[in-house]
Amino acid sequence: MDVFDLRARLVADYQSYTRSFIKIRDPRIGGFVDDALTSGAFWPEPLLQLNPTFLPGGTIDELVGKGVLHPECARIFRIDKTDSDLTGKALVLHEHQRQAIVKAKEGRSYVLTSGTGSGKSLTYIVPIVDHVLRHGSGRGIQAIVVYPMNALANSQFEELSKFLEKGYPMGGSPVRFARYTGQEKGEAREALRREPPDILLTNYMMLELLLTRAEDRELVRAAQGLQFLVFDELHTYRGRQGADVALLIRRCRQAFDGQSTICIGTSATMASGGTTTEQRKEVARVAQSLFGVEFTPGQVIGETLERATHPIEGDLARMARGFREPLAWPRRRRQRHAPRRPGRNAPAEVRHRLSRRPAWRVHPHARAHRKWLLPPCAPLIDRRRWPSGRCARRGGRSSAVGSPRARPFETRG
Repeated sequence: MDVFDLRARLVADYQSYTRSFIKIRDPRIGGFVDDALTSGAFWPEPLLQLNPTFLPGGTIDELVGKGVLHPECARIFRIDKTDSDLTGKALVLHEHQRQAIVKAKEGRSYVLTSGTGSGKSLTYIVPIVDHVLRHGSGRGIQAIVVYPMNALANSQFEELSKFLEKGYPMGGSPVRFARYTGQEKGEAREALRREPPDILLTNYMMLELLLTRAEDRELVRAAQGLQFLVFDELHTYRGRQGADVALLIRRCRQAFDGQSTICIGTSATMASGGTTTEQRKEVARVAQSLFGVEFTPGQVIGETLERATHPIEGDLARMARGFREPLAWPRRRRQRHAPRRPGRNAPAEVRHRLSRRPAWRVHPHARAHRKWLLPPCAPLIDRRRWPSGRCARRGGRSSAVGSPRARPFETRG
């Protein structure tokens, strides 16, 4: 598949869709908008990125063997499960995923900042499922996961279905989960209120309605003693919206009696300037302002990358220092056809002018003939047609002076 061709077709389709509802009567404004659409001002250029190699952090089975996770987690968290092969393969964690799971097991809040495709959702799904397995299902809402968009909630719902339903009989999942995003019909909402799930996937708008609507009081009562409150894509909450979400989190902790609630935030890069320590301090400050609980730099987890190429042999420090130092350009050599010093047969006036780096060049055999003085912009003179310097030092009147080689005005093409 040609990704550039795919991008061109996608842009063309979206451009056609955009033009279908743009009706501008003024021809000047219409022409301006049409030119902007044609030039691609409404969509960025294609972006190519290399997927980084994350440092491995062991498998789920290893954490189960160490007693960190419930034994059933080794059966749930398998990859490549199919209808014919329900066991699948062992799930290998990244180092930042392992650190997040351990941090949650310690009962501490944390923020994970890593790039796209780094498996951020597993960092809170695994400890949530482990908690439900240890304390039993059907004890009310034990975790609420908030997404900024319904599309992300729907995607996470499908991922949970692969882990928690595939390999188990119909209705036999050890952990119950459900969506509450405004897409559910009346019957689904009533079933949700009658039997609250262990894990609730929602967005911040529906979470706001859940706290205020009278018909959702059952869900509020079911979430008493909430153990996990997760906000995905934390970097999207900024400005006025960030202030609204910060107040919403404080109201949730109060309504759910969440004094011991573990607050988890996942995000892409939230700080880019300064050292790693300074970045973690800044992320911890933002997380503390948003969640209203104490965050230290030690509760900020970043991605750990692994080298994909072998380091260059040799003194890397010396090589790096050499790359940083400016290049020392070699001194420019004199033109071979330019005399280094005036000949002894040159007039005194000419010798004086040459000694002061004049703007004229003189032939070594020149006496008082000013017409032989050549400007600097003259064409390069073929050295083979100039007499040797020894002729000038011997007195100047050599046989070479009248020879064809001594014609000073013959220049290279």
